[in-house]
Amino acid sequence: MNVKADLLYGAETWITTTTIINKVQVFINSCLCKILYIHWPDTIRNSLLWERTNQLPAEEEIRKRRWKWIGHTLRKSSNRITRQALTWNPEGKRKRGRPKNTLRGIIEEDMKRMNRN
Repeated sequence: MNVKADLLYGAETWITTTTIINKVQVFINSCLCKILYIHWPDTIRNSLLWERTNQLPAEEEIRKRRWKWIGHTLRKSSNRITRQALTWNPEGKRKRGRPKNTLRGIIEEDMKRMNRN
């Protein structure tokens, strides 16, 4: 049983915030440290931990899964609900305050970030 795969199941559709990503990453790092028998006061940098275990950071893993899911979804017919979720634009007014993040907004953000790099 792969803990990381179970933990990130369905993560491609999550609205990922830095808080969520940090919590997931902390849990993954603690599991990796237990596997490598690294206990306090012995510590190593996260980048070295990921290099030793041949793992990607949680944010990159989620982004990779999301793009894989988008490619899978775009190949489906346009009447499928998952395909409609990518282009869904709700009618009416939103509540006061900061707008909620949408899956579409997160995807557009990822595209902008990828074009800068």
